[in-house]
Amino acid sequence: MIALIAEKPSVAKDIARIIGATQRNDGYLSGNGYMVTWAFGHLIQLAMPEAYGVANFRRESLPILPSDFRLIPRQVKAEKGYKADPGVLKQLKVIKEVFDQCDRIIVATDAGREGELIFRYIFHYLNCRKPFVRLWISSLTDKAIREGMDNLQPGGHYDNLYLSAKSRSEADWLIGINATQALSVAAGQGVFSLGRVQTPTLVMICSRFLENRNFVPTKFWQLKAATASGGIGFTAQSTDKWEQQSDAIAALQRVKDAGQLVVKSVERKETSQEPPLLYDLTTLQKEANTKLDFSADKTLSIAQSLYEKKVMSYPRTGSRYISEDVFEEMPERIALLGKYPRFAGYAASLNSNTLNRRSVNDGKVTDHHALIVTENLPDELFEDERAVYELVAGRMLETFSDKCVKDVTTAVLSAGNTDFTVKGAIMKEAGWRAVFNEQEAGEDGEAAGLPQLQEGETLSLSGVDLLEKQTKPKPLHTESSLLAAMENAGRELEDAELKASLKDAGIGTPATRAAIIETLFARQYIVREKRNIIPTEKGLAVYRIVKDKKIADVEMTGMWETALTKIEAGCMDADTFRKGIEVYAAQITAELLSVQLSIAGGETCPCPKCGSGRILFYPKVAKCSNVDCTLTIFRNKCDKKLTDKQVVELVTKRKTELIKGFKGKNGKVFDASLVLDEQFNVAFSFPEKKGKPKK
Repeated sequence: MIALIAEKPSVAKDIARIIGATQRNDGYLSGNGYMVTWAFGHLIQLAMPEAYGVANFRRESLPILPSDFRLIPRQVKAEKGYKADPGVLKQLKVIKEVFDQCDRIIVATDAGREGELIFRYIFHYLNCRKPFVRLWISSLTDKAIREGMDNLQPGGHYDNLYLSAKSRSEADWLIGINATQALSVAAGQGVFSLGRVQTPTLVMICSRFLENRNFVPTKFWQLKAATASGGIGFTAQSTDKWEQQSDAIAALQRVKDAGQLVVKSVERKETSQEPPLLYDLTTLQKEANTKLDFSADKTLSIAQSLYEKKVMSYPRTGSRYISEDVFEEMPERIALLGKYPRFAGYAASLNSNTLNRRSVNDGKVTDHHALIVTENLPDELFEDERAVYELVAGRMLETFSDKCVKDVTTAVLSAGNTDFTVKGAIMKEAGWRAVFNEQEAGEDGEAAGLPQLQEGETLSLSGVDLLEKQTKPKPLHTESSLLAAMENAGRELEDAELKASLKDAGIGTPATRAAIIETLFARQYIVREKRNIIPTEKGLAVYRIVKDKKIADVEMTGMWETALTKIEAGCMDADTFRKGIEVYAAQITAELLSVQLSIAGGETCPCPKCGSGRILFYPKVAKCSNVDCTLTIFRNKCDKKLTDKQVVELVTKRKTELIKGFKGKNGKVFDASLVLDEQFNVAFSFPEKKGKPKK
């Protein structure tokens, strides 16, 4: 009997159908010599500090550096702390029973770093010793699954991939746990989450925000002249920019006095634009944010759905290239899009014999090739799914199309010792731009087309205007620009040698960047304002503390990402990486324990239970700052959320004023005061009922 484990039930069912395992059982499918089971993403995680006998949030416990990490089932919140997810425990039992009954295992979790980690953590947690092989595919079509099953790879080929994933997981634990606890202990007023990638990302957002907010614009002036030739009117802007208005006005008068413009020079040249490369995940997320206003997380979720619907290739890819063997399939994929209404006409016009090969490079294909559509046309898609599918399909058509060719004319005109420049472009061959019929954004002062100007030609001056302008700051980050900044973090460094060594080193990976951004939202460090990402006061307070600390060092974070890539390639020892991370964790812990964090809060008061702590306010609870004190007050009481003032009143006076609008289990609304009893439990106190008047 052969076991097969997939990352989620839907994928398991697709594979089971192909291999003939159609009998349904509780937690697995069976048949034709196979038992097919599944995970639900990460079923196993690294244990928290208390599992190693370490007290949380104590200065003397830091840094926390386990000699060996323990694996535990995924945890969920409980009334008191966390407990193992019952659904996870049930499925782990099923997986163990399936593995025990089989001779070998086929690993069919997602073919990437995290997919490998999901399986290996389960495998090691269950103490399994069965041999395993790997199903490595880039799409979930029937054809891809069959070909993959015919070409199963030895599991050992992916040991380095696992070591890279394991190293990333442990590094995030070591840095996240120690940095978070160190800053929280130093602050003494709540929990402040820090992380290996999330903190440098927060620094990027805050530094751009402050640069934008503190920017002082500088005024300058330009001239704009209007003229015509051969009955075609156009305008040109002065080459000079004046910082003093009086100088600009003097130039304006000289131009008016001249009364005409002389064509000083004309340059005509044909320019061609290569089509864009195929999408990787980050590029798709940037485009979807810009064109569709989708968050990075939403785009990834939709792309994953399209992958599972078998109409798009594996989404978590960092490559924008395809291999030669995949390129051979492109003519039939393009022909397929000839049946898709939006692209039918264009797809039919592409000549399969002359497809552009710019995105074809075996050497630049990583674990997975770039995003492409599969051999399956989509049937029913949700509106958002269709929008993302059309981005990928359209980009595929653009990539394999001809260049866009334009005739560009640049002319310099002169009047009164002031030069004016104008540029015009005429499309000769739309090429790849015809897919979406998108025009390139024109530069300031660019004309769609210019008349046939001749050097030395004199043109009448029909008008000249004085333009008042001002310098502009770098715009606030959007998710699109933030993804680009994370991807190209190494390019922002000022040191030329470091910049060269880290030119391809970003922070995070295409698969994790969306989750990092969402974590910052969840921590209430950032918020969205329309498309812009804005730091909160809490985010800025953390930024001011960490901006000069090692935890925020983009260079260091980029180097860790490079190191993880080297581990995957077998060029670096995972133990060496671990030792480096432990040193780094100790350094950032020492730095953060010495800081002072001040965040303007609302209400606060001493803790009535221990007397040494003070009450800290969180969105769902209020609790004592003393880690040894158990006082916790949940804000939500019978469908009524308590305000900070009501909590303070309850804690200081042991009883609140009458609060209206509680809702009982029967749905009836009632009014009551809250009281804090001798055991510091919260209870209701109802107003005395007025006696009925005697008859």
